[in-house]
Amino acid sequence: MYVATKGGERAIGKAHDWLAEERRGDPALPDLTIPQIREQLSLAVARVMAEGALYDPDLAALALKQARGDMIEAVFLIRAYRTTLPRLGASRPLDTGAMACDRRISAIFKDLPGGQRLGPTFDYTHRLLDFALAAEAAQDDPAVADAPDETAGHRPETVPHVADILDREGILQPETGADEASPPPDLTRAPLELPAGRALRLQALARGDEGFLLSLAYSSQRGYGRNHPFVGELRIGAVAVEVDMPELGFAVEIGEVTLTECETVNQFRGSATEPAQFTRGYGLVLGQSERKAISMALVDRALRSRELGEEDTGAPVQDEEFVLSHADNVQASGFLEHIKLPHHVDFQAELEMVRRLRAEAGAAMAEADAQAREAAE
Repeated sequence: MYVATKGGERAIGKAHDWLAEERRGDPALPDLTIPQIREQLSLAVARVMAEGALYDPDLAALALKQARGDMIEAVFLIRAYRTTLPRLGASRPLDTGAMACDRRISAIFKDLPGGQRLGPTFDYTHRLLDFALAAEAAQDDPAVADAPDETAGHRPETVPHVADILDREGILQPETGADEASPPPDLTRAPLELPAGRALRLQALARGDEGFLLSLAYSSQRGYGRNHPFVGELRIGAVAVEVDMPELGFAVEIGEVTLTECETVNQFRGSATEPAQFTRGYGLVLGQSERKAISMALVDRALRSRELGEEDTGAPVQDEEFVLSHADNVQASGFLEHIKLPHHVDFQAELEMVRRLRAEAGAAMAEADAQAREAAE
């Protein structure tokens, strides 16, 4: 049975108007500005950029404002906008070894070249609500505002990767360099194909949903995949973006991006062809997003179990198809939320089928009861 629905366009228009009112909130309160969101909700902005696969803090802040703080909706907006942008070229591979680190820690070495840099972190806070932030004194102290910024223009020195220390001893599995003759596929321009190489897996994980990757990483730590590594290094900082200019014959720096990089160190008992050594898990995320980077590194290492000849425990985190097919929150939310859209025809068909089956079953039961009574008489 098909039932026509009238007035849908007008109702949708009214819903959009109501949505705009709800997004704005109480008009007596000041409207949030894009710079406020970008500067004061920077971790949310970083997540939208990472999962939206587009580095632009202003656009990510705009998406957050438009989406009323719904992270996945904001990611969806950024992904949709990204498809409209022209592709002008490709940058050189980023040199994270030249990162100007604001934060850089290692869980395996106390003293290391360049030192530990705690940077801006929640790690050592007491997780108590700071009610001072709720104070209504919105204006800054003029004395503080006029004070010179001693950190202005300061750029942290670059520091070597911690993995280089283990590399020199030969006890860390070396990373194979990229084959320039066959560059890795671009997930933003071609659909995901399985089985996927590590380069493609890392692309999918880099823009995968943080919550999903966190759950998978946690499951591997708890024994579903036997993956409990050390954080060899976690670093957050700015990295230069360079583009080759054929007309000039050299590369030109066109800007910089903030990245979070994590390298984990995992045990590897060795195989028939390789001695016992440490292996790596790797995570690289746009913006400051260390939870995502660590989760990505754990999942990356778990997905390498078959490559390393380790036992396949059947854990979800070791299943490449399961992980990569469900990590993308835009695809997941689209498929999930479509079920709230009109399915009138589908439901009517199933409703009629259920009614027919119930009627047939009822008639069969009635006939069986009649036969039983006749047999009893």
